Amino acid sequence: MSQRLSRFLFIAGVFLTLILVAGTVLASTEPSTVPEAVASGSKTPWWAWPIILLVFTFILGILAVLGGVGGGVLFVPLVGGFFPFHIDFVRGAGLIVALSGALAAGPGLLKRNLANLRLALPVALIASSAAIVGAMIGLALPAKLVNILLGATIIGIVIIMATAKKSDFPVVPKPDGLSQSLGIMGIYREESLGKDVEWNIHRTLPGLLLFIVIGVMAGMFGLGAGWANVPVLNILMGAPLKISVATSKFLLSITDTSAAWIYMNSGAVLPMIVVPSVIGIMLGSIVGVKILARTKPKAIKWLVIGLLLFAGLRALLKGLEIWK
Repeated sequence: MSQRLSRFLFIAGVFLTLILVAGTVLASTEPSTVPEAVASGSKTPWWAWPIILLVFTFILGILAVLGGVGGGVLFVPLVGGFFPFHIDFVRGAGLIVALSGALAAGPGLLKRNLANLRLALPVALIASSAAIVGAMIGLALPAKLVNILLGATIIGIVIIMATAKKSDFPVVPKPDGLSQSLGIMGIYREESLGKDVEWNIHRTLPGLLLFIVIGVMAGMFGLGAGWANVPVLNILMGAPLKISVATSKFLLSITDTSAAWIYMNSGAVLPMIVVPSVIGIMLGSIVGVKILARTKPKAIKWLVIGLLLFAGLRALLKGLEIWK
C-alpha cells in the first residue's frame, strides 16, 4: 500500500470517527425531535442497510467522478427516493458526503493556485449564511413538501447540466468596480498552453446575489452546490473554467459545514447512514479517477443526467404520493 493511500485512509478514518462521535452525541440530546431513521414498513434488518448503502455509494462515487458532478447531488435524490430513510437523515448525510470530498480536494487546489481565496471568501460568506437559513427552512418543512421541491430542483439541475455551455477562458472586457475593490483577480499556470493566464471577473454584484439562492437551496436539500457554482462563476462572472471548478469545490468546504451543523444540532446526522456513505463515495472516487482515462466523458455525462432525471421524477412523484 502506497504512502499516499495510507495517509488518505488515516485522514478519512479520523474524520469519520469524529463524525460518528459527534453525530451520536448530538442525536442523543433530543431524541423526541428526530423522526424514525428507517420507515416502519421495511422488513429488512437494520444492519443490512449500512452494507447496502456502502455498495450503492461506492458505485455513486465512480459515476460522480466520471460524470463530473459532486457526490451530494447524486446521493440525496437517489438515496432519498429508493432507500427507506427519512428525508431529513438523507439530507444531513448528503451535506457530509459533499463536505468530505471538498475537504479532501481543498488543500491541493489551493496549493496549485487554482482555488482563489479572494474570489471564494465573499461568495462563501454569502452562501454559508444562506445555507444556514436554508437548513432551518428544510427541517421545518414537512417531508412530502421537501420531496416535491427536491424533485423539481433536481429536474432543474438536469436542464442546467444538459444545456449549460462552459468557456475555458471567458472574455472579460473590463473588470467592474466591485471586483477591483475586493481585489478579485489572479494568475495561474495553464499547463495545456504552457503559459501563465491572467484573469479578472465582472458582473460581481449579480453573481453574489445569486449565491444567496444557491446557498439556501444547498442547505434546504443537502446538495453540494457545484452544479450551480460553476456556471455562475464561469459564465456570469467570467472566471476561467479551471478557476471556477476549483473555487467551487473549495466553497463546499465552507458552505456545507455551515448547513451541516444545523442538521447535526437537530439530530439529523445519523452515523448508520453517514459513515458507510462517506466511505463508499471516497473509495468509489478513487476507482473513478482511474477509470476516467479510459472512458468517454460525454457518454458518462448523459448517463448521470439520465439517473438524475429518474431520481428527480421519483422524488417528485413520491412527494405527490403518486409513486410511494
